[in-house]
Amino acid sequence: MRKKISLIGAGQIGGTLAHLITIKELADVVLFDIAEGIAKAKALDIAQSTSVDGHNVSIKGTSNYEDTKNSDVIIITAGIPRKAGMTRDDLLGTNLKIIKQVAEGIKETSPKAFVICITNPLDVIVMALQKYTGFSTNKVVGMAGILDSSRFKYFLSQEIDIPVKKIETMVLGGHGDTMVPMTSYTTVEGKPLNQLITEKKITNEKLDTIIERTRKGGGEISKLLKTGTAFYAPATSGIEMAESYIKNLKKTLPCAAYIDGEYGIKDLYVGVPAVIGNNGVEKIIELKLDSIEKANLEISIKAVKELFQAAIKIDPDLKSK
Repeated sequence: MRKKISLIGAGQIGGTLAHLITIKELADVVLFDIAEGIAKAKALDIAQSTSVDGHNVSIKGTSNYEDTKNSDVIIITAGIPRKAGMTRDDLLGTNLKIIKQVAEGIKETSPKAFVICITNPLDVIVMALQKYTGFSTNKVVGMAGILDSSRFKYFLSQEIDIPVKKIETMVLGGHGDTMVPMTSYTTVEGKPLNQLITEKKITNEKLDTIIERTRKGGGEISKLLKTGTAFYAPATSGIEMAESYIKNLKKTLPCAAYIDGEYGIKDLYVGVPAVIGNNGVEKIIELKLDSIEKANLEISIKAVKELFQAAIKIDPDLKSK
């Protein structure tokens, strides 16, 4: 029997997710949105494309959580993007309310689902989602690290003129300005990044610029779009997580996962490498960090904790859960 993926939010990311799942024939799709017309229209449009390519997938648009019942995977994109002049706290307040409604909708209908959250501010929203649903922490994760790593990899590939598939790297920490690109774990054609600096194929100054561009990657796209935010790369990143779960690939993927002692941190969601298989997050991989990476990760964790305290002020229910 084919698996079922429900997408909560039929905006640009939701629609792109639905299309990618259909192309991969990964699962049947339910596209949910409170704006039922948008969900139904995108589902119908994608469904009408299946006969061209011969994809055998069922896709349905709805505004009824009952249609998402017994989902194997739920990917949440519901929420608003950060707009010009909007503070992070403004965004947090609005999206916390939305995610609380989503949690109510999915916890009754799909209590065994693997839930991937893409809504920003990511680390705090995924932490709130887990508390609102009461789902096991290994079954609730946030998509950020894959996207951030992909951006870092792409910018490096453009600078040194090497195909992205020949670059291995990882970005840890919170999804935002304090994320930590792991330069000591970055290789290009098997060579450590430091070797490329020694060989003068890239300068430290250029690397710093790339790291900063990675941290501001979403903002750069939002500025160009003016009325939206990135959706192709976030959706592609979310699919990699869903596929690793459904197919039990046990890939090690950087994502916002719950850690309880790893990296010296307890009871927090933050970007770390996690093995994703059919039990959800099956293992957190602890990397050996150099002193700079450790200090940067601590800064990132502090930022996540501070934002979660802001979330508790908005909704004191989060403290008691």
